Amino acid sequence: MRVRVRFFARYREATGRERLEIDLPDDGTVESAWSAVVHRHPELEAYRPFTLFAVGHDYVPPEHRLQAGDELCLFPPVSGGAGGDRYQVVTTLLSPDAAAAAVDHPGAGGIVVFSGVVRNETGGRPVKYLEYEAHAAMAEAKMREIGDAVHARWLGVKRIAMLHRVGRLEIGESSVLIAVSAAHRGDAFEACRYAIDTLKQTVPVWKKEHFEDGEIWVGLQGG
Repeated sequence: MRVRVRFFARYREATGRERLEIDLPDDGTVESAWSAVVHRHPELEAYRPFTLFAVGHDYVPPEHRLQAGDELCLFPPVSGGAGGDRYQVVTTLLSPDAAAAAVDHPGAGGIVVFSGVVRNETGGRPVKYLEYEAHAAMAEAKMREIGDAVHARWLGVKRIAMLHRVGRLEIGESSVLIAVSAAHRGDAFEACRYAIDTLKQTVPVWKKEHFEDGEIWVGLQGG
């Protein structure tokens, strides 16, 4: 079946077009449509954690089944709207630029982004790659709790994005992103540091380090 895809705001600018037609299987979903779009426009891939979907005049989830002739709209986060925070566990590459764009707010005087990056050694032992595993639903709930605490403590904070990637990560790739926008830079810096420090202590995400001569779950005694 054929469906139409419509781009808005920075998505329209990134692709250089307003509309696109794609062919999908008869049981195609919003998520499969997104995959087809990214195949043709890979520059959009980093925005997946922040993307909102709509068919007609209603927002729809990624698993929504599309019909022939539907027009699927792809939205970046709505400027100035409520519910602008994002808390997600993802399997795709993380983009600091996309995170910063997601928390942009007209009342923000500063945006701070923390990116946790996979390094090539631990204690002098060369690392090949890392694997992350999470209880996704609980992790997202805990990240939202951290965000609620940030808003209660720093009233000048406008928006927060907290994302953790799972699966295999290569050297130099980002495993966690936290972006905070606030009226003043001091609040943005302090809130971002609080968020990552609390995430490390409370969010159920586990890391396995892979070396040339073995592997180990970090934090487990005896490997």
